[in-house]
Amino acid sequence: MIHATLHQLKVFEATARHSSFTRAAEELFLTQPTVSMQVKQLTKAVGLPLFEQVGKRLYLTDAGRELFTTCQDVFTKLEQLEMKVADMKGMKQGRLKLAVITTAKYFMPRLLGPFCQQYPGIDVSLIVTNHERVIDRLSNNQDDLYVMSQLPEHLDICAHPFLENPLVVVAPRSHPLAQETHIPLERLAQETFIMREPGSGTRRAFQTLLDEHGLSVKVRLELGSNEAIKQAIAGGLGLSVLSRHTLTMEGNVDELTILNVDGFPIHRQWYVVSLGGKQLSVVANTFLDHLKDEAIKVWERVMSDDSPNRA
Repeated sequence: MIHATLHQLKVFEATARHSSFTRAAEELFLTQPTVSMQVKQLTKAVGLPLFEQVGKRLYLTDAGRELFTTCQDVFTKLEQLEMKVADMKGMKQGRLKLAVITTAKYFMPRLLGPFCQQYPGIDVSLIVTNHERVIDRLSNNQDDLYVMSQLPEHLDICAHPFLENPLVVVAPRSHPLAQETHIPLERLAQETFIMREPGSGTRRAFQTLLDEHGLSVKVRLELGSNEAIKQAIAGGLGLSVLSRHTLTMEGNVDELTILNVDGFPIHRQWYVVSLGGKQLSVVANTFLDHLKDEAIKVWERVMSDDSPNRA
């Protein structure tokens, strides 16, 4: 084991956690052959097989399970050391690791910018991915803080609300309902919709509202990104329910409008989350305080943005 490197251990830990060379490669921004080679070299250093492959799935051997546990202990100790060193340095140097769901990309740069300017010595890592991957990273304690709007029910977490996340009904400006007010939800149910994939927080919130009124809608398209949905709306393919934050960026938003529908906006919150019992570094705590202060300014900009206008 004296010939094993820290990089090899990180590659092995990610592979064992995902039970997949491909997923490990995606997480570490490496190629799959590189991951396989690193694991092969580590296996040679250990002298025993670390994985056995059954079909397309990887399983840890007894030696692999022992090494995986050891890796987790080592990385936890290194994180604690890094945290203590950062605390000793104060805010002059340090590292902040963030993971956020895709919709948060519409406001996180506005929140990160002032923080990075105030603390230029802080190295910030920002991972933007889907809800499932963020929860996966949270459960494995891979980052300092996480931003999401749909909290996991199966994890012990500490969550702080910091920003409103209203969900609105979006249509093309040319839509017949664009000039109407107090549109009944029953009327909305007659329209065709474009929605995010099943399991998304936005879709779940809309479905809950429909269920409460005994209604359903026809979903013409399921798309994996808000940008694709906005393009589809502008193209006249249907209506959608989106976070108000997705309508504050440049692009085709001038072609869209927010419908005045009874029961909307659906009021939700953005949360900054950490694992329960996790000791945050001075850098993470400082960013947490910064987030709460700067979020007020972001919300004011969102509400003052007249594009698209409410019908």
